[in-house]
Amino acid sequence: MAETPDEWKSAIDSTRPSIARAYDVVLNGKDNFEVDRAFVAEIVKVVPEIYDVATYNRQILGRGVRFLVEQGIRQFIDLGSGLPTVENTHQVAQRADPACKVVYVDNDPMVLAHGRALLAENDRTAVVTSDLRDPQAILGDAAVKRLLDLDRPVAVMLVGVLHHLHDDENPRGIVEAYMDAVPAGSYLFVTHFCASSPDSRDAEKKFLALLGTGRFRTEPEITAFFDGFELLEPGVVPLPLWRPDGPVPAELTVGQRLMYGGIARKS
Repeated sequence: MAETPDEWKSAIDSTRPSIARAYDVVLNGKDNFEVDRAFVAEIVKVVPEIYDVATYNRQILGRGVRFLVEQGIRQFIDLGSGLPTVENTHQVAQRADPACKVVYVDNDPMVLAHGRALLAENDRTAVVTSDLRDPQAILGDAAVKRLLDLDRPVAVMLVGVLHHLHDDENPRGIVEAYMDAVPAGSYLFVTHFCASSPDSRDAEKKFLALLGTGRFRTEPEITAFFDGFELLEPGVVPLPLWRPDGPVPAELTVGQRLMYGGIARKS
């Protein structure tokens, strides 16, 4: 594990699981604690495929970013980005076009510690430690202002994070605040846990009991995040079905249906 800056050490709570570190566990990363691994072990009891689900989410991130670059997008704000791992947003985007600029936002101090080291020599990418529930603070951040021109189209990415906002935190309003700040021609990219099976409901109970967050919304509830925008084909679908690179099974497993996602364009 990379050395954590002293100013962030006291902010890291190793006694409770964190969203970013739990995601790191299911991506087979090393930047996590025993409490995070214990949490994931409990989720595995309900959804044995949870490691595969993380892979599906990572794969759609890559497909989605490549698609957005193909549409002419060169600016990305990745909200709730999690800890750096393979095939990050900036790596996918800048491989397609080195001119792409990416801002990562996460409220876990470990993300900043590792992100700074990873991006030290990349002046087109930045990491901001902030809570995505405060769009005004994030959009006013110096790094965001330095890298992103909000008069030009931006991809607003909420990949695997909106399900960690409770209904009373107004997740729909938060999405709208970010999309209101970007011009026509911008895109919204969302993936989200879906209440697609009895097993998903059991997983939601585990998330809420052990992590305190993890709202498994229905397909119509997830689709509602895109209201007012042009939802692109194939719509909001299980992750493996969103513009797949190859063939997919005729019948999806519980894990393959555990998360849904889609991309929409602001007209």
